[in-house]
Amino acid sequence: MLEKLKDTAKKLKKQIFILYFAYQDERVAWYTKVFTASVVAYAFSPIDLIPDFIPVLGYLDDIILVPLGILLALRMLPQEVIDDCTVKAEQRLGTDKPKNWLVGALILLLWCGLTIWIGLQIYDAVR
Repeated sequence: MLEKLKDTAKKLKKQIFILYFAYQDERVAWYTKVFTASVVAYAFSPIDLIPDFIPVLGYLDDIILVPLGILLALRMLPQEVIDDCTVKAEQRLGTDKPKNWLVGALILLLWCGLTIWIGLQIYDAVR
């Protein structure tokens, strides 16, 4: 059972790296790039749509949303792009994780902006 879970986790990690390389490929349509980049950003982001500390619901996004997003993104990609990116992903998995500081900063800014906006809405409602 534990070995099966490890294999599934490795497969998901490989698929995320395939998507990471696919959204940089010029053969991919712009709308597919946007969706694929969103899936990759969400998968790599430490911040979840539903926080993990909420019992049961906190892990639903990790169990359902991420694999569903990966599945949809892979179906949107041309097979030759998937094949090329699979080779790149296998090479990358043998080395360090990619560091994309720009995307990380954008995710952080998005969450900070959202937090400030929610705080202002609550402040206005209470006032």
